[in-house]
Amino acid sequence: MNFLKTTLCILAVCLSLQNCTKKAEDKKEVNETAQDSGRKIWTKEQANDWYKKQEWPVGADFLPSTAINQLEMFQQESFDTATINRELGWAEEIGMNTMRVYLHDLLFQQDSAGFIKRLDVFLDISEKHGIKPVLVLFDSCWDPFPKLGKQRAPKPGVHNSGWVQSPGLNALKDSAQYGRLEKYVKGTVAAFANDNRILAWDIWNEPDNPNTSSYGKVELPNKVDYVMPLMSKAFAWARSVNPSQPLTAGVWAGDWTSHETLKPVEKIMIDESDIISFHNYEGAASFEKSIKQLQQYGRPIICTEYMSRGNGSFFKTSLPVAKKYNVGAINWGLVSGKSQTIYPWDSWKKTYTSEPELWFHDIFRKDGTPYKKEETDLIKSLTASK
Repeated sequence: MNFLKTTLCILAVCLSLQNCTKKAEDKKEVNETAQDSGRKIWTKEQANDWYKKQEWPVGADFLPSTAINQLEMFQQESFDTATINRELGWAEEIGMNTMRVYLHDLLFQQDSAGFIKRLDVFLDISEKHGIKPVLVLFDSCWDPFPKLGKQRAPKPGVHNSGWVQSPGLNALKDSAQYGRLEKYVKGTVAAFANDNRILAWDIWNEPDNPNTSSYGKVELPNKVDYVMPLMSKAFAWARSVNPSQPLTAGVWAGDWTSHETLKPVEKIMIDESDIISFHNYEGAASFEKSIKQLQQYGRPIICTEYMSRGNGSFFKTSLPVAKKYNVGAINWGLVSGKSQTIYPWDSWKKTYTSEPELWFHDIFRKDGTPYKKEETDLIKSLTASK
C-alpha cells in the first residue's frame, strides 16, 4: 500500500512538473509572438493614404563617387560626407527628392553604434537637400564574399567590380548567424522607426539573382532556397519594431500577369510588402506593361531601378510613363565614380579600355556636369511640374 501511495505521489509530482513546464513554454511562445508581431502589413487604404502625403518620388540609386560599395560608403575610415553633400546637392538641383541607398549587415556587426550614428549623419545631409531615401537592408547582387576593412580598387572598365552581397554566401547558408542578422534588421529599423527623413525600407534587393555572368560559378546553386525563409524572417523582424515607413521588396524578373504566375520568391515579396516596387531596364512599352500588371494589387508603386541606355531604357522614355501613372522612379546611378556603372553589364565578359560613348548608367560626371544636359533638363522639367 505504501509503495502504491509513493508511486502515485511521484506520478502526481511528474504531472505537475510537466504542466508547469508546458505553461512556461506556452507563456514563452506567447511572449515571443507578441514581441515579434509588431505592426501588421498595411492595408491598401493605409498604403494609399501614406502615398498621397508624399511628393512624387524621383531619384537615383546612390553611391558617392568615392565609394566602390556599401561598405566603403559607410565605414568610418571612408565615410565621405563632403562628397555625399556635394553630390546630393546636384540631385536636388534637378528636382530629385529620394535616393535608394544600400546598407550592409557587416557594418552593424563591426560597430553598431558607429554605423547608426553615420547613417544618422547621412540622413541629416539628405534632409538638407530635400531628399528622403529608401534604405536597402539586404542584397543578393555581385560579390558573395564581402569583407570589412579597406575595399579593393576597381577593376578597370568593369561594371560594379567591387559591389558586395549582404548577407554574404557564408552567412546566408549558416543559420547560426541568423541571430546576428536579426539584430541588424531590428536594430537598424528600430533606430529610425519613426523618422520622417526616411521614405521606405527595401528589405531585399533582387533576392534570387544568380549573378550568372559575374560570380555564377561560386554562387550557391540553390541560393533562393536559403533566401526565401530568411527574407520572410527579415520582413517580420522589420515589422516587429513598428516602423512608421512602408516595407517593400522589388520584383525584378518574372511573369507578373497574375498572382498565380509569380515565382514563390516573388509571392513573398509582393505579399509581405506595404507598397509595391519593381525593376525595369527595358523600353517604354515594357515599363508601362510592368506598371499595369502591378496595379492589380491596388497599392502605391515605385520603380526602384531603371535607366540603362545600352539596354534601351532612357529617361525620355520611362520617366514620362512613370509620371503618367504616378509611379515613383529611381534610376540606377547618380555620379560616375568607383562603381564604374557607366560601363555595361557585359563588361564582365568584354574588355573596355576607354569610357563608352554611350554611358550605361549614371547622370553626372565627377565635376558635376551632366553626361547629357537634355536628360537633366527633362528630369528638372518633370519634377518641377509634379
